Amino acid sequence: MLTQRRTTNILLLIIVVPLVFYLLKILSFIFIPLVFSMFIALLFLPLMRWLGKRKIPKYVSIIIVVLLIVTGLKIGSELIQLSSQQIVASDTKFFDKAEEKLSSLVFYLEDTFGVVVDTNKSLVSQFVQKGNIGSTVDFLRKFITMILMTAFFVVLWLAESIDMHKLLNNTILKQRHASIKAFMKIEKDLITFIKVKFLVSLFTGIGTGLACLFFDVSFPIFWGLFAFVINFVQMVGSFISVILLSIFAFVELEPTSTLFFFVISITGVQVLFGAILEPIFMGKSFSINVIAVLVMLMLWGYIWGIAGLIMAIPITVFLKIILEQFPNTKIIASLLSGKETEIKS
Repeated sequence: MLTQRRTTNILLLIIVVPLVFYLLKILSFIFIPLVFSMFIALLFLPLMRWLGKRKIPKYVSIIIVVLLIVTGLKIGSELIQLSSQQIVASDTKFFDKAEEKLSSLVFYLEDTFGVVVDTNKSLVSQFVQKGNIGSTVDFLRKFITMILMTAFFVVLWLAESIDMHKLLNNTILKQRHASIKAFMKIEKDLITFIKVKFLVSLFTGIGTGLACLFFDVSFPIFWGLFAFVINFVQMVGSFISVILLSIFAFVELEPTSTLFFFVISITGVQVLFGAILEPIFMGKSFSINVIAVLVMLMLWGYIWGIAGLIMAIPITVFLKIILEQFPNTKIIASLLSGKETEIKS
């Protein structure tokens, strides 16, 4: 009888898990801002508690948090405007040089691989097609909608209209003590992750911008901002930043020792902050196996795209802490963290 029940549970699990992931993918327009807003709200929960201890009304505390978020967005928009003005104000020498180097690259591809490119048009202009304008507008519309929904959910989380602790207690853990313990650990670990990731990304962006400035590579503010944003994509972001900036520098700089040392410099910035300092700052409190990181990046990247790549590690941390609360799933949590001691226990 027990064997039949266990087999039934396994079959139900096989059916339910793909269904859940399918629903997460189909309803991504709801779940992405909901999950992202939860991480943002967790970051400001200590401030909300601090304000509450000083008898400040909750609505005033929410207004303060919203103003802090708006201030951060305002600073980001100012940096974007500054970088865009820098690009617009640049002369056409860079684009002429890009056209020349791309032409030589096209000739090489045609001779070596037989790739055919329309040479009647400007090579740079072929990357900007009129048909892409509609997709760009559609992307901006979806992006703005996501931001508004995220802001709405952040207010709900902070106002405790959506209570994470009660949600865990009523749905998953079913025990008050266990739910409080799990919630506090989730809050602590995710706040640590978000803070460290933000600071590491910030210093990575500053280092990348300074490297561009030192080696006289155009648009240092833009590339610094790009490195800061893309660094939130765990593991993949560093490679994308280095590869794109190296290609850009190849177009602008002559293939000499200057180009070589520039690539070494931006790679060193990524290694210093991403591979050395970030693990030190994170500590071993919620260490996750590298294989688990790669699997989760692929899984959530497939389900939610770029948003999934950004939130893959926080979601994994969340799942690992939940799985640690049950004896039957501790082995899965230990596999995610790569700790053999937990498996033995």
